[in-house]
Amino acid sequence: MILLNKVILSGYNFNAGISLMFYQNLISFLVVIILGISGAVSVEKLNSKLIRVWIPVNVIFVGMLVSGMYSLKYINIAMVTILKNMTNILTAIGELYIFRKHQNQKVWTAMFFMIISAISGGITDLSFNAVGYTWQIVNCVLTASYSLTLRRVMDEAKKATRSGSLNEVSMVLLNNLLSLPFAIFLILLFGEWEYVINVEVTKLPMFWVVATASGLLGLAISFTSMWFLHQTGPTTYSLVGSLNKIPISIAGLVLFKVPLSLSNFFSILFGLFAGVLFVRAKMS
Repeated sequence: MILLNKVILSGYNFNAGISLMFYQNLISFLVVIILGISGAVSVEKLNSKLIRVWIPVNVIFVGMLVSGMYSLKYINIAMVTILKNMTNILTAIGELYIFRKHQNQKVWTAMFFMIISAISGGITDLSFNAVGYTWQIVNCVLTASYSLTLRRVMDEAKKATRSGSLNEVSMVLLNNLLSLPFAIFLILLFGEWEYVINVEVTKLPMFWVVATASGLLGLAISFTSMWFLHQTGPTTYSLVGSLNKIPISIAGLVLFKVPLSLSNFFSILFGLFAGVLFVRAKMS
């Protein structure tokens, strides 16, 4: 999904990240609705109380997706992966102050390594882009906020449902459905609709194939995550999540022919190592 989004935003030079998010979320919404109607998945019936509870989460969700799109446009995939480690640090700080959850010394050591790798990676990045790095910092803040806010409103959201529970499919439906009006408002506000209508790239059939495939892969992540968590557990899920950054970083560097210095390459490797060390520290 990351590779395809990078192709759309950088390869096709598509400058409408909000519109891309709208299209992908619309696809996800329609697929979940079809699966729900066919009985393939269980979807909680939505009501006004549940929607009111979920709107703050969704506002952050939309901001997280949009900022992620724009950072990916300007920064190479390997550096996006390394900078995303900063989300773990912000989440840990949030957990400490909001939920009074303390981390062990190994976790804080791993997070220190993450900070070092992010700083050294930025300094040695031959394709450094200040706009892209700013978007990525915003994305890290919003991703951590999404995780923390979701945890705070989950109990209240469950009380707002008829069944007293809220599965991940229902959360996917809620996020994608509620994001659509927000996305339309932002598209109109920033005038993206004129760009999308007039830009030549939207007339290419292959562009829509790639955009649709990326949207479907995004939805597939949610369903495969549920299956994986059911078969294994949160710890294994987190560890594999940190390990899969390695092939995606290498693929991003090779496929997009990113200019790379030796020092930047070692900064990226160090950041990937720090991510694995973080998960192992959490496991202990």
